[in-house]
Amino acid sequence: MLRTLLRIVLLLIIVAAVAAFFVGYRMAGPNEASEPASAVGTAGRVVDPGSAREVGADIGEKVADGANQARRIASNAALTAKIKSKMALDDTVEAARIDVDTAEGVVTLNGTVESPAQRERAMQLARETDGVTSVIDRLTIR
Repeated sequence: MLRTLLRIVLLLIIVAAVAAFFVGYRMAGPNEASEPASAVGTAGRVVDPGSAREVGADIGEKVADGANQARRIASNAALTAKIKSKMALDDTVEAARIDVDTAEGVVTLNGTVESPAQRERAMQLARETDGVTSVIDRLTIR
């Protein structure tokens, strides 16, 4: 869980840096940033601005895909946290014995409970959470 959160934070930092670069580039305007016919790269070779734009567009698409993936991961993590919080606050469910996994709104409950009533309550808490589309019951009764 911690590893996933670190990945999300790192990805958001990268997305923010790229976004800041593009915002700065756009704000420069046509008067301040004239377009050269050719540019010289750090290795002394001539760089074609058209191909540089294409590479930049490809990078932008990859960053957007990464941002969308990060959003999905964050959404799943938030949904899992909501359900675990509800279970922790409920007196009838032993939240420490129940593992909650979330993927695209589908919640899977794994673990052990003491009674059918606890199983039903855990299922009910998961179903009643906003954003949950279905709940898969893999709980076992002692």
